[in-house]
This record gives sequence, C-alpha cells and structure tokens, in this order.
Amino acid sequence: MHHYTLETLIMLVNDLPVGTNKAMLHFMWMLVSGALLPHRGALHPALKSIGLEDAACRRAWAAFGHGAWTIQELLATWRQHVTQLPGWQRQLYEGYHPLTVDLVAFWRPRLKGCPSKHYYGPAGKALPAVVLGVTGDTGKIGGRRLALPRDFLRVAADDTSEARLTEDLLRRVKWRLQADEMSVLDAGFKIRQVQGAGIARYLIRLAKNFTARRNTVAAYKGRGRHPIYGEIVRPLPRTYNDQLIAGTPPDETVRWVEDGRQIVAEMWYDLVLPEVFPDPQAETFHVYAIHDPKFESPWLLACPIKLKPRSTRDMYADRWPVEQLPLSAKHMVGAHRQFVFASESIQRLPELALLAGSVLSFLAATMPAVPTGYWDRQPQRTPGRLRRALQGQPFPKLVPLPERIREKASTTEHLPKGILAHRRQPGSNLATRGP
Repeated sequence: MHHYTLETLIMLVNDLPVGTNKAMLHFMWMLVSGALLPHRGALHPALKSIGLEDAACRRAWAAFGHGAWTIQELLATWRQHVTQLPGWQRQLYEGYHPLTVDLVAFWRPRLKGCPSKHYYGPAGKALPAVVLGVTGDTGKIGGRRLALPRDFLRVAADDTSEARLTEDLLRRVKWRLQADEMSVLDAGFKIRQVQGAGIARYLIRLAKNFTARRNTVAAYKGRGRHPIYGEIVRPLPRTYNDQLIAGTPPDETVRWVEDGRQIVAEMWYDLVLPEVFPDPQAETFHVYAIHDPKFESPWLLACPIKLKPRSTRDMYADRWPVEQLPLSAKHMVGAHRQFVFASESIQRLPELALLAGSVLSFLAATMPAVPTGYWDRQPQRTPGRLRRALQGQPFPKLVPLPERIREKASTTEHLPKGILAHRRQPGSNLATRGP
C-alpha cells in the first residue's frame, strides 16, 4: 500500500525541476496521508510529523509557495497517467462523454483581503472563500466511478467576483469541449449563462419552478393584444398563494423498470427561454422530468440535443463523482482549515488539496479495500478508509527514489542574507536601506 502510493506520487512530480520535485513529493505525501488533520491545517507541524528533518520541511514549504510549477502541469501528468491505464473506462452515452463542471469553495472567513466570496447556506450570505472553477471527466476504474480533474480555474486578477469566474469557466469549457463531449452542470448554473458562453452541448439541472416557452407564437384567444411570445410551459406543478398551478402536459412520456422501481420520464421539446421571441434560428432545448421513487422530488433537466431520457438521467448521475473531489480534499485530507496568507499560497493549497483528493480516490479504487478495524467486516474501497490507513505513517525513506528526484546543490554564497534577503514592500525603510 505505502509503496504503491509513493510510486504514484513519484510519477506525479518526477518531471518538475530537480530539487523542487523531491520537496513536492514530501508535500504531496503529507497531504495524501492526512497529516493536516491532527495538526488542524498547520503545514509546518504536518510536514514535521511525517518524519522530515527541519531543512526538508523548509524546502517543502518553499517549493509549495515559490516553486517553479503550475497546477496545470500536475493535472496534465495526472490525467495522462490515469487515462493510459488499461483499466480506465471512459463513460459514453449515445456517443457523448460527460464533462462535469462545478464551483468549489474553500472557506477563509478570517483571511484579510480574501480575493473572492461564495454563498454559505447556514450563514445565509456570502462569506470570504477561495473559489475555484473545476472541470473533470467521468470514468470508471476498478469498478468505481471517478472524476478525473481537467482544469482548475482561479478568479481573475482584475475582477474577483464569482460572476466573472463563472463566465470565464464556461468560456474555458466552450474552448476545450470536444465534439463527443457533453458538459454537465448543476442548478448553480443557468441556461442563459451557458447559451451566452456559446456552449452547444450541455446537460443542466433546472429549478423546480422553471418555466419556458414554445418556439411558436401562442394562438390568439379572440380578444386583447395578439401574442408575440410562445405558450408558457411549466414542467412541474407549483403552489402560489395556496393556489395550485398545474403543470403543462408533456409532449411524450416514457416508463421503464429499474431495480424494481418504475421510473417515469416526461419530455417537452423545442423550448426557448421565457424572454426569447419565437424564431426558427432561436436556441432551443428539451426538458426532461425524471420521476424516480428513490428520490423525493423529480429531476428536471435540460439539453439542446434530443437524447433518450434514460441517457440523460445516467449522464447527470455521472456528475456526482466531481462532488467527491472537495469532500476528499477538505475533511478527509484536512485542508478545510488553511493558514496560508501569501497571494499565491492561498490559491495553490486548495489546488493541491483537490489534486490530493483525486489521487486518494484513484488509489482507493485501484487497491484492495482497507478495513478501519475488526468491526469493518465489509470494507469498501473509499478514500476515507485509505487515508485512515496512511495517517500517521512517516515518509518511506528506505524506498530508493529515481535519480532525478533529489536535492539540488545550488550555490547560495552570492545571494543576500539576513535582513537584506527579506521581501519588503517598495518604499519601506527596510527595502531602501543600504548595507
């Protein structure tokens, strides 16, 4: 178990610059082994707890904060490794592969000058948080579904609002969406935003009170102004002022039995947004209402491509593995508490935590199940069980590392030392003081 984990992390950092790769190997082992949990998010004690010497801890800290690497490099290496494995199976539905899209927030309520905010339900308002846009491919390996991250997108430097991040994320999705891929989004995104970004293929969950219009002008009722919009379509009934507003009858209904449950799918075709005038060139979409006894309320999905209702249901269900990334990265790894304050570090730590969560999920899916204790008689291959098995384990120093992963013997005599080496703001006394 420990050797396989170390081999995976070596593959991940091997191509980084010499010196940085060994320091980042230590840092990633600290994350994957859950060393942050007992130290409540403190990085230096966590690095020390895996058996590193003081100098190695400082090198790992320096490589994390100032090392010459980007998260996109690590993601590309990670994706190449996983997708080339013989057990990796790419999910396909009627020829389309789901590309999941999501926003992930790492809460930093006490961080001064936090670059972004995100709505927090229990507080009822937006709180300071480091927000990242995440895209990932869904596949199967070892018989378990896995979201393989493709992109982590930060807030823009000139506009740190979540609206701008959403706009940039959807634009990135449009640029990188392949001809056989379907972007899958939750109800936090809106059809108007997706269409505005120019995404041609999407599957998005709708609000329960969603309404649309037909793409043909409604019939004249004999009095009043002639209609200029299409007839309103309300897929699900709703209550307003204690009055029941009936739903619009579906254009088609499909039923099937699955695991002893009868699932009913209702479809409405060729709809437009409520403010759109009927036009043959208008961007239309189809709405699917999936009624499954397994869930309290039906799923309401929209897609511009006419698919079988079962395919839309299964494709949207494949969005769920992307939700495991923040779960693994926060409470399982211990990165839900963060105490870094430099502008680059506050972005890098969430990115590395998400990557560590993906690594944990992959390792758990490809290794035998690790029971928590004697009471765990039917253990599942989950990242939480694997992290508990790795927690408290020191970095395996006796395992020989590749020749390229080593400390870099750099000459430092020419560099300033002491107070002269400190990074100061321009114009301060210490920054302008001579020797």
